[in-house]
Amino acid sequence: MKPPSALLTAPVLPLVARLALPNALAMGAATAVSIAETAYVGALGTSALAGLALVFPMVMLMQTMSAGAMGGGVSSAIARALGAGDEERARLLVFHALVIALIAASVFSFVFLAFGEPIFRLLGGAGAPLQEALIYSKIVFAGAIAVWLTNTLASTVRGAGNMRVPSSAMLLVAVLQVVLGGGLGLGLGPFPRYGMAGVAMGYVVANAIPALYLFWFMRSSQARAKLTLRGVGLRKEMFIDILKVGGVSLISPLQTIATVLVLTRLMAWFGEQALAGYGIGARLEFLLIPIAFAIGGACIPLVGMAVGADNAARAKKIAWTGGAIGACLAGAIGLVVTIAPGAWSGLFSADARVLAAANEYLRIAGPAFIFFGLGHGLYFASQGSGQILGPVLAGTLRLAIVAVGGWLLAVNSMPAWTMFSLVGFAMFAYGCACALRSRR
Repeated sequence: MKPPSALLTAPVLPLVARLALPNALAMGAATAVSIAETAYVGALGTSALAGLALVFPMVMLMQTMSAGAMGGGVSSAIARALGAGDEERARLLVFHALVIALIAASVFSFVFLAFGEPIFRLLGGAGAPLQEALIYSKIVFAGAIAVWLTNTLASTVRGAGNMRVPSSAMLLVAVLQVVLGGGLGLGLGPFPRYGMAGVAMGYVVANAIPALYLFWFMRSSQARAKLTLRGVGLRKEMFIDILKVGGVSLISPLQTIATVLVLTRLMAWFGEQALAGYGIGARLEFLLIPIAFAIGGACIPLVGMAVGADNAARAKKIAWTGGAIGACLAGAIGLVVTIAPGAWSGLFSADARVLAAANEYLRIAGPAFIFFGLGHGLYFASQGSGQILGPVLAGTLRLAIVAVGGWLLAVNSMPAWTMFSLVGFAMFAYGCACALRSRR
């Protein structure tokens, strides 16, 4: 059976917009959950909120690795197989993707269960916040398999061009996480109060239930690339097809986390207010990535199918369309916070000095969000083509600018606004580097 002709022939812009809409709704729900989680953990006390701040980058690392990085590799491989009309290969790739998810989840569980305490101490954790972080992380990473299965199975469905089912699963995750995390954490309604342990249990269960739903779907006749468990041997070429994109893509979330951690450490040299202000801005940057993924997740299978069908011109047009939409969305957010930074910073602090630093950061870095969105839009589209090295190198350039430039500014006691300007310049360089690479 050949892939649906619309995915290979329909006008690009309306097709991308139509497929991206379910993703956008799911990513919007995920954003709301991030804000809600901060609110109900805050109700548990300052120590709990500080503990969550220690674990948050590592949970985001697992999410972005499983959904955007390895998940992109899975979607790309399946889409290229279907674009070439090879449905048997697509089915084999689904099985191998599941094996990769099981191995990756085991690695995350082992690392954070065995070495979680020294990792969080290295990030500055101590006392009550460290204990809260450990309570939360032990449960979350013990259940890492639920997160990896949900995101991997969702990626296999996306690879076949179906955005509705994985987006429905992501919406279910969001609803369950708020209901169960908030309920078990705070003891709301019929739920007992378990504090941070309850919040963590809510997170794991909220991912486990959609994983079961997606597993059922992939075993049903509704799935275009069906999950087959019997009589399937492990094949080296299938792992290579997924990992040549997904494996290289894993570098990108590591770069993102490293950039934030480096900046956090450097901002501490500029004083508590500058650090707090940057922290508020960094949270917004994290939320720009799911927005870019809403568009990029739709572009991955479209680009992959075009490449599989040997239509390079269409693949490039889809990639640039995704990059342009990502730039417009992130640029619009950047424009808003540049003009009215308090619309974002006011959600997180009432301290006048912290707000002043946050607002200065948003006014300076906000105009560069358009390049951040462009770069990430092209990054996800590049996964579909299987050519991911360029965007990854662009991320390396951004990290190098921040690390080297930030250190020079800090040791020379420059004012905080110079560091904020450097952050904006690094985003500009990242977007331009991705664009230059995608022209080739």
